[in-house]
Parts: sequence; C-alpha cells; structure tokens
Amino acid sequence: MRLVLDTNVVASGLLWNGTPARLVDAAQTGEVELFTSRVLLAELTRILRRAKFALAIANSGASLEDLVLGYAALATLATPAPIPATVLNDPDDDHVLACASAGNAEFVVSGDRDLLSLKTFRSIRIVTPAEAIRFLTAV
Repeated sequence: MRLVLDTNVVASGLLWNGTPARLVDAAQTGEVELFTSRVLLAELTRILRRAKFALAIANSGASLEDLVLGYAALATLATPAPIPATVLNDPDDDHVLACASAGNAEFVVSGDRDLLSLKTFRSIRIVTPAEAIRFLTAV
C-alpha cells in the first residue's frame, strides 16, 4: 500500500503507541510505502516544536531532529506539483493531497475533518488511521 500520512498522524505515530504507530511500524517492516514532501517535513518539524509535545519527545528518547530525520528516511520524498485549491477551510491540507498525487499514493491517512470529508482526491482514498489498518490487514 502506498500512503501519505498527514502530519497529525505522523506526530502521533512517532510519539505514542496506537493505531498511527502501527502504520509507522508497517512502513519499517516494508508492509506499506510512505510518501512525504519537503513541505510536509517542515510542517512536521513546526508541529513537534509545540510545547504540548515536549514531554512526549523527551520520553521517546530521541530529539525532535532525530524524529523528523528518522521519518524522512522512512518515507520516499515526493516532489509535488501545485494543485488547484481543494481544501478551502485549510489550504495547508492541499500540500498533503499534492504529495499523495505526486507519490501515486492509494491512501491519504488523516484525522483532519476537512480532509476526511473529501473522501477521495483524484481516486486517492482519504481515510482515518483505523481504516488504513483495516485495509492493510485485509490485504
């Protein structure tokens, strides 16, 4: 399966056990292929710098930089082309869709209501982490 994980899913997957972590683990074992972009990695860095993540990062035993670089090494870097404005409530979400399109992803995995409400983008399904795990285990 070819996936783009929204940055909220990546942050959760890197810092806590749970469904998003299972997706990161699946990438580490080669069960799924992840795609990201420079814009999404920069967004991940910004998100992880928030004070609310400081304790979780400290408890992870890794630095913020190690987490981001580790994820960057796990994912294939895509070079997205601009797309027409799609997520009007949150234009930053268009970067996720552009990355998925550039990586020929099958799924965008997100917890973001604006993305999830689209359901699909250019035949790419937009699903929650739990739905992605269900697809993975059904394969």
